[in-house]
Amino acid sequence: MRRRILLAGAAALAAYVGVAGYRTRKADSVPVIPAAPPGEERLEHRWSAARGRTVGFYTAVPAGFGDGSGLPVCLVLHGGSKTPDDYAALGLGRFLTDAVRRGLPPFVLAGADGGRLAWQPSGGDDPQRLVHEEVPLWCRQRGYDYRRLAAWGWSMGGYGALLLAEAFPGFVKAVAAFSPAVRPDDDVTGAARLLRGTPVGLWCGKQDSLYENVRTLRSHLPEPPRAGSFADGRHNFGYWSRCIPGAFDFIAGAL
Repeated sequence: MRRRILLAGAAALAAYVGVAGYRTRKADSVPVIPAAPPGEERLEHRWSAARGRTVGFYTAVPAGFGDGSGLPVCLVLHGGSKTPDDYAALGLGRFLTDAVRRGLPPFVLAGADGGRLAWQPSGGDDPQRLVHEEVPLWCRQRGYDYRRLAAWGWSMGGYGALLLAEAFPGFVKAVAAFSPAVRPDDDVTGAARLLRGTPVGLWCGKQDSLYENVRTLRSHLPEPPRAGSFADGRHNFGYWSRCIPGAFDFIAGAL
């Protein structure tokens, strides 16, 4: 089953490329970042045997929780236009502190650079193995609770997060996907039944060209999403930044 799930990478990436040039108004594309300070944010570059190259590895701990020792982990899977090098500028650490200040249980963020392969293997490059095997090990080395994991991604990364949960049932306690780059005939939608028992949060903007595809995915889920919305918004961080607080509420509750 895992092999069959891993076959849709080209289709997922094509779907992402199809929306990458989607026209947006400038005001719609500006992220809304909370004023809360970030805690410890680290970006380093590590050798990945799964990918056969050095990759960026980002972690964030909410302010007031030191180095994050003992905290559960939300794995972050990026889309096609951002990498872990961009996460601090996107305000991910600030959103994390803001979530705790709103009363949520603390957790950490951890994400590595998966390239543009839709989080699936291509030859000797396997970003799904990176996030399934290596990132949890690196989190363990940091002292995080690598046994309590959730996954969150946007666009291509939303596709990858759902695919990860389908390929390894029970690996994550919840999966949150923003505007996942899915298609009605791809393996994520076709294997949606494998998400039974895994809480899913699903968000997509109504002005996103993927909107109908995401609605189709939702109709194939074996259980209704536990969180998410379909509100006005486009395929950019202007929209996704407005969804992060709700996604972090969902993730914190699952962890």
